[in-house]
Amino acid sequence: MENINYEKIGFKAGLEIHQQLDGKKLFCNCPVETNKKEKPDLIVKRKLRAVAGAEGEKDIAALYEEGKDKTFVYEFYHDCNCLVELDEEPINHINKYALEAALQISLLLKAKPVKKIKVMRKIVIDGSNVSGFQRTMLIAENGKIETSKGTIKIPTILLEEEAAKKISTNGKEVTYRLDRLGVPLLEIGTSADIKDPEHAKETAEKIGMILRSVDLTKRGIGTIRQDVNVSIKNSPRIEIKGFQDLKSIPKIVEYEVLRLQHDAPKEGEVRKAEPDLTSSFLRPLPGEARMYPETDHEEIIITNELLKKIKIPELLTEKTIKLENKFNLPSEIAEELIKNKINLENYTKDYKEVSPSLIAQTLITAPKEIRARFHFEPKLKEKDFRFVFENLNRQKIPKDSVIDILVDLAKGKTPNLDNFEKLSDKDLEREIEKIIIENKNAPFNALMGIAMSKLKGKTEAKKIADIIKKFI
Repeated sequence: MENINYEKIGFKAGLEIHQQLDGKKLFCNCPVETNKKEKPDLIVKRKLRAVAGAEGEKDIAALYEEGKDKTFVYEFYHDCNCLVELDEEPINHINKYALEAALQISLLLKAKPVKKIKVMRKIVIDGSNVSGFQRTMLIAENGKIETSKGTIKIPTILLEEEAAKKISTNGKEVTYRLDRLGVPLLEIGTSADIKDPEHAKETAEKIGMILRSVDLTKRGIGTIRQDVNVSIKNSPRIEIKGFQDLKSIPKIVEYEVLRLQHDAPKEGEVRKAEPDLTSSFLRPLPGEARMYPETDHEEIIITNELLKKIKIPELLTEKTIKLENKFNLPSEIAEELIKNKINLENYTKDYKEVSPSLIAQTLITAPKEIRARFHFEPKLKEKDFRFVFENLNRQKIPKDSVIDILVDLAKGKTPNLDNFEKLSDKDLEREIEKIIIENKNAPFNALMGIAMSKLKGKTEAKKIADIIKKFI
């Protein structure tokens, strides 16, 4: 990689963060679920064409897609689709829970909600929307976040419909699955205040943390993604789509800057992020010509009374610090507990004889240790952890036996607790004294190894070490 002076080359960058919301879809009562059926209940085929926007002109990106002359195949499922997704029935009234979540996030981002929300149609004819347009609406304006390199302005926060998921392409026929179509999708757009590639990553992480602080935001792969907009001096704006891993942002931005320095296009482009973090051309950059009003939904009035009812949630960072201080936990463990919505306090109330630190470490690090040491994915349930904590609480097992018992449980076995029954101090001293007599003149490390092998799961390693030192 070359050394790049981003200020000198006139670097500008902004992000568009897209976050799915849980519950019901945005304009119908279908659940927000991924289909699990092997075969669709219905197949629909369509061709789409560009139409004029509010100004009477056709959008350049829509015309480009129309020129491909594609046929679109849509897979429909009764458990998560209805006639709204097929564009055969007018939309319902907006999902009020999704709207309230969007307002919560807007207030967390210091943005000002608009007084009147007008649902708009955005022309999209790449097949990802059966109707040939995506419904979108401006929720709030003029937000901001603070970063290590200054304030990042957030001019717009939008609420819109998620697109259908592309399944396959066969020549000029493209197949989409409709389970995802219509899921509430929040879009947060930043200004071009980002200073360099690492700053882009930091900004995405900060916004992601704020989004995860709201209960209705979805979790998991594919539920949040980001586009990055990049330009340098004497080059147009380039929008890069198609990546989810925040770690890839710096390299994607670096590679795009290098490309622009050597091969800048004359007009703005939308490009796809490739697996090697370079980009490839998708289509021309769309403009304002693709927007026109939605006629099937009235304006939504945002009253002061409604805003007063919006409860602003506590940020994940604030929750993490409180948990860390209350139970004297490492920050990374506290962060994982909050991120995974694990209520540590419930466990500490139920198992008062087990230290909160041991409970937290077991819940977070034990699955990782099992994965690393035993090379399989442990499908541990809450009842498995509670089985271990209950026996620790009754002092029937030592803490050094936790991993071995969880391995048995993860493999579907019933652990034989006789193999792990905790020895009394008197019995433990008797066993270690016998080992020392049988291995006369053996050094400490050798005695420790023999004792650990024989007494594994019966007591803690520290206690074994202390007793050996006492005798020798």
